Amino acid sequence: MTFTTEDLQRMFAGIAEDIAAESDHLCALDGAIGDGDHGLAMDAGCQAAAKAVGELDAGIAPTTAFNVAAKAFLNAVGASSGPLYATAFMRAGAAAKDKQTLSDDDFLRVFAAMAQGIQERGKAEPGEKTMVDAWKPAADAALDAWQSAKPLPQCFEAAERAARAGCEATGNMTATKGRASRLGDRVIGHIDPGAASAVIVIAAMAKFAQRRDG
Repeated sequence: MTFTTEDLQRMFAGIAEDIAAESDHLCALDGAIGDGDHGLAMDAGCQAAAKAVGELDAGIAPTTAFNVAAKAFLNAVGASSGPLYATAFMRAGAAAKDKQTLSDDDFLRVFAAMAQGIQERGKAEPGEKTMVDAWKPAADAALDAWQSAKPLPQCFEAAERAARAGCEATGNMTATKGRASRLGDRVIGHIDPGAASAVIVIAAMAKFAQRRDG
């Protein structure tokens, strides 16, 4: 199975569609512990990335598609999620470098690179009530499944399950980063909106991997 830039155009469109559908919900989650605009920021970033990638010639290399997505996302989003996802897409581009198409193995490396980029840019560890609580377990689960010789759709199913579990777990955490960190114990009982939007992105990528294999 190989992934072309044309496939990535569909993937980015799918992510944007799913984020748009959940934008109000993400804003509500953010309203409880932040400034209430996370859904709008993610929607703006994902729409911009999908539009920019969608306008590319389908024959160009995947690395260019990820780099274009990174720039578009950053230009559209000033909030903290902007630099984080821009870094994720830049790392994806680096992982895809020099390849005209991506194999299943390449695509998994791209996914792992995104997670690592987010963690390093945000300087966050799991347990700090951030999107890393969804991204890191997801990448770890996908790589574990891949090492167990599972097909790509199953690797992404494992990633999505781990992301959902990680996101749910943020409800019991206090925050050490961002605006929520000033609220102390008041954030307990609230899911981190960044982790919630990460689940939507990861689930959209999982859906894309399954369709490509179907």
